[in-house]
Amino acid sequence: MNKIVNDPVFGFIKIPRGLLYDIVSHPLFQRLNRINQLGLASVVYPGARHTRFQHSLGAFHLMSEAVLSLQQKGQFIFDSEAEAVQAAILMHDIGHGPFSHVLENTLIRGISHEDISLLMMEQINSDLGGQLNLAISIFKGQYPKNFLHQLISSQLDMDRLDYLRRDSFYTGVTEGNIGSARIIKMLNVVDDSLVVEQKGIYSLENYLTTRRLMYWQVYLHKTAVACEKILVNVLMRAKHLTHQGHDIFASPALKYFLQNDVDRQWFDTHEEALKMYEDLDDSDIWSALKAWKYSPDKILATLATNMLDRHLFKVEVNEEPVGEERIAEMAAAIARQMGISTADARQYMMSINTIQKDMYNTEDDSITILYKDGSTKDISEASELLNVQLLSKKIRKYYLCYQRFG
Repeated sequence: MNKIVNDPVFGFIKIPRGLLYDIVSHPLFQRLNRINQLGLASVVYPGARHTRFQHSLGAFHLMSEAVLSLQQKGQFIFDSEAEAVQAAILMHDIGHGPFSHVLENTLIRGISHEDISLLMMEQINSDLGGQLNLAISIFKGQYPKNFLHQLISSQLDMDRLDYLRRDSFYTGVTEGNIGSARIIKMLNVVDDSLVVEQKGIYSLENYLTTRRLMYWQVYLHKTAVACEKILVNVLMRAKHLTHQGHDIFASPALKYFLQNDVDRQWFDTHEEALKMYEDLDDSDIWSALKAWKYSPDKILATLATNMLDRHLFKVEVNEEPVGEERIAEMAAAIARQMGISTADARQYMMSINTIQKDMYNTEDDSITILYKDGSTKDISEASELLNVQLLSKKIRKYYLCYQRFG
């Protein structure tokens, strides 16, 4: 018997009983219900409150469709490989912490959510008696059939196809809606690499253009970026105060990361670190913020209030780097206004960032078009619509975020 989930984006998603259902039922997968997919984008798009759990199920659904489509085209995929690649895509985001990437380089350093995903996969594998060895091998790109790994991680993987469709749906940014079904139907394999048949070229052009639009309109929206900076700064302030001996309210899991400097080596040498990380989700942060709002520390209280009451940093986006004179002037003004040191104003009450994104990196894993005569071309050469110089141009923007008053 299959388990059926009704998904607002793709309709009914079937999860077969057995290994795949056991993964979905596992506490580490269920934890994704408590982690928002789009971090703090809901400050701009109030509907964007969908979870990593929903996204992982959506990516699994697309993977099932992709495997079926490739099998129908005569690509030989064993049942065990099909199940393994479905298991791998289910777990691809399992190591995400609260608010997407906010924890990386704040409460933990030198270890990415992908590394933590692998640690968690190994744990689930152990719990399920070694049934995930093949899935982990495909996830790492160590399995002989490279195209299976590309379905999980490439310029055209099932992760991206789901999150663009899903994020477009929940934000209401309708221009972000891509033809995922069409792209999947056009997938094929040549020389152990994923290719897209020529008929799918317009859907691909739409996909690449859409991706660019979603990055600048949603993922890197200046207001969402400003909100994220407040959260990073409030966590850094809480960590600083904890290290100074202040008793800062936090759940046991959050307190662990405030008290310790956790990096890759720490994870490798402290087995409780992963358990503590697994206990962290969005609610730990929100409950801490509600307590920190009343902290005697002015900086912590102001930043927590900013987050809870949506008093967001003012953002200036520039084409050129922000001058040192302007930064110093801003820090001095904030310090005067709040009665804090200029150094603290600069460290916690403002943020200077460079954000860059290219739409298509030709040196990265390229997208190849397959023609009827069997020849292939990179999308950048095959497309009449897309200008590759424009596509691969790195857009760089300089963000100055700072506390506003009044």
